[in-house]
Amino acid sequence: MDWAPQPEGLSQLLQLLKDSVSPNNEIHTQIQQKLESFNKIVDYPNYLVYILTQMPQEDASTRAIAGLLLKNTIRTYFQTIQPDVLEYVKALSIKGLGDPDTMVRGIVGNVITTIVTRGGISDWPQVLNSLMELLDSSDYNYLEGAFGALQKICEDSARELDQEIGGTRPLYHIIPKILPFFDSPHFKIRVYAISCINQFILMRSESLFLNIDAFVNALFKRATDENSEVRKNVCQALVMLLEVRPDKLIPEIENVVAYMLFSTQDQDEQVALEACEFWLAFAEQEELREHLRPFLNRIVPVLLKGMVYSEMDILTLGGDEDDTNVPDREQDIRPRFVRPKERSFERTDTNGEQVAQSSLFGNELLEILLPFLREQLFHLEWKHRECGILALGAVSEGCMDGVEPHLPNLIPYLIQTLNDPKPLVRSITCWTLGRYSRWCVNPPNPEQDRTKYFVPLLEGLLHRVLDNNKRVQEAACSAFATLEEEACELLIPYLDPILRNLVFAFNKYQHKNLLILYDAIGTLADSVGHALNKPEFIEILMPPLIEKWHLLKDEDRDLFPLLECLSSVTTALGLGFQPFAPPVFERCVKLIHNTLAQYQMHQQNPSLDMPDKDFMIVALDLLSGLTQGLGSSIESMVANSNPSLLQLLSVCMSDSVAEVRQSAYALLGDLSIACFEHIKPHLDRFMHELIGQVDPQAEHVSVCNNAAWAAGEIALQCGPLMQPWIQPLLERLIPLLTNENTPRTLLENAGITIGRLGLVCPQLVAPHLDVFSEAWCKALRAIRDNDEKVTAFRGLCEMITLNPNGIAKSFMYFCDAVTQWQSPPPELNEVFRKILTGFKQMMGANWEQYTSHFPAHIRQKLLERYGL
Repeated sequence: MDWAPQPEGLSQLLQLLKDSVSPNNEIHTQIQQKLESFNKIVDYPNYLVYILTQMPQEDASTRAIAGLLLKNTIRTYFQTIQPDVLEYVKALSIKGLGDPDTMVRGIVGNVITTIVTRGGISDWPQVLNSLMELLDSSDYNYLEGAFGALQKICEDSARELDQEIGGTRPLYHIIPKILPFFDSPHFKIRVYAISCINQFILMRSESLFLNIDAFVNALFKRATDENSEVRKNVCQALVMLLEVRPDKLIPEIENVVAYMLFSTQDQDEQVALEACEFWLAFAEQEELREHLRPFLNRIVPVLLKGMVYSEMDILTLGGDEDDTNVPDREQDIRPRFVRPKERSFERTDTNGEQVAQSSLFGNELLEILLPFLREQLFHLEWKHRECGILALGAVSEGCMDGVEPHLPNLIPYLIQTLNDPKPLVRSITCWTLGRYSRWCVNPPNPEQDRTKYFVPLLEGLLHRVLDNNKRVQEAACSAFATLEEEACELLIPYLDPILRNLVFAFNKYQHKNLLILYDAIGTLADSVGHALNKPEFIEILMPPLIEKWHLLKDEDRDLFPLLECLSSVTTALGLGFQPFAPPVFERCVKLIHNTLAQYQMHQQNPSLDMPDKDFMIVALDLLSGLTQGLGSSIESMVANSNPSLLQLLSVCMSDSVAEVRQSAYALLGDLSIACFEHIKPHLDRFMHELIGQVDPQAEHVSVCNNAAWAAGEIALQCGPLMQPWIQPLLERLIPLLTNENTPRTLLENAGITIGRLGLVCPQLVAPHLDVFSEAWCKALRAIRDNDEKVTAFRGLCEMITLNPNGIAKSFMYFCDAVTQWQSPPPELNEVFRKILTGFKQMMGANWEQYTSHFPAHIRQKLLERYGL
């Protein structure tokens, strides 16, 4: 293409690029706006690539800014760039790969990669030929520039490279071309070459597997490379090969293990961390267990050694002081997601994870570990004690049987260590005690031993919750939440000191730990339930929560953990929460309304920010908690809500975000129980949306689960008026119930809802009994006795009464489900008796023969409970 820049325009653009680094924010903003406006000029990319590649007399920083602007322009406006302009940019970019300046070469490579990413390799197949030719260049600058671009293309477009383009797969030619460069005298080229091919291992590339032997041999030659970046890439490759082609490593496993052990102790931390992944990959593949077993006694000491903090680790971590009054930095606060996650104490140590994962070997590993563990736990240096306590916690799951005999001595030691002068020791001790909290709650002799283990642990963790070190506060609060989940009602006698400690922490904690404190309080409410609903407890707990509630603005993401906490608290307090309910209810409705309004505005004008729908999710969940806690007392708030909660709920039920729908259907079910009269006028619309979510092919199981549950609650309130929706619900619920791949919770909810549909409209459901009765009985036989189970079984019995033949072929499963009840309500038990007796009378002399093939425990229960 014949193109040349206009001197005046080129001069103006160059000056803007030079001025764009101005420290004056106002000037900087004006220049950025001016540069952005240039994107309307058709040949603007030509000017940028010209400055980047054809003006070596300019400062490299100015050229680099031009290149970054070009990359962003291509990424944002690719579809509107004229073909001749794009061809000019491509041609100059390839030439620019040999620029003498390293920074400029790298940016040119980024421009090429961006074009390939946006348009695909099939739109620019010549780029690969050009790069392959440059790999033969005797000019190092071209070689390095080409390899840098190729590495980025391999990383971003790996799958496309392994597909046919113009009748051939590019990767067929690329891999053999790259392999010889593993031996390049330039370390950067060796790094690029190995990194390129590493992109294709996990995708099990056919092109790579054709050259797998040559690749593995080339890797082994680089195992002791003098450059740590090369060694890191070799370790990455071996880890991935272990996952996809272990057959290529197992014949040399002794040498491979020796190398990875050596690399695990590499002075370069990045190499050591990559090598550590090898043991994790091994432990996750059970079929490789026997190949790892002979090396355990060599691996374990190395991993333990790597778990001891180095002096640099300690300097980096800090936290060896009383920092409770030091405000958190914004970067220290990790984003928090609405959906709860498994709690864990975070320590940046990969090796600790390896010991935990190697629990594949259970107590066999413990036998090797114990001598080292004893040495570390009672070491004079605190760093070694910290390491031993970490290892003890890491093996708590896989080696519990072997550790348990030692716990009567270890638990008191750990509780004592909670008072260690070193914060890092106190924090890891909290984490480890959290992992053994189940044993402390249920020791060998619970009545005698709880005072020796559970109570001291409770007291010890509460003291550490108020520690003057933030890292210890975090670990103690997380461990205490774990203890709460294990102890449940055992916490009730200690609620007063527990609440006083947790509430005192509100005045002590900085931002990050305050979020963890909310979780501990919510978990406490979930664990002790209505025992929290006492005036003296409410007086302690509610003032600080309400104070935080008023301080936080509607757009503050810190509302999430507070709303989640309040959701648990409202359910636990029940009517005790009533004095605080109206403003909480109103704010939740406001949050939902505002988020929906912002979303509608975004739909109309995409330049506006997309609202964070997590605000809706937590608000819906808190409304569910309020509804469960207050019951029918919520009715007036629902009736007077402005905007109408039920209209907002209708919109949420069809939201594009699955988690919003999940929470909406939970609230629908709760409102149906508490104030069905307000649901009733909206029932046609609600049921239309609900039925669509009960999908046997559901992508989002939790949404399907909540919708199915809500349908059952609505049915109980609706009675015979449920008739119009019975058939479409059955068409979806029965396939769910009879599919062996349906998750257990969804299976049970589908069964309960079918039972409830049969209770209110038995004449419509009973004809289908022979299709689902066996699966129904299997799904509900072992669920705990409660009101939901009662209504479901009452419905089943109504259907059997109308269609006894429908249960005939699954009668044994019905008997099993009936006899699994611990203590069925008398009226339901009498219904069971009538159905069973009726079947015996119908079979007459064949009864004994028919039931003779029943399992012995069923026959025994039938005899004991019903005399059959």
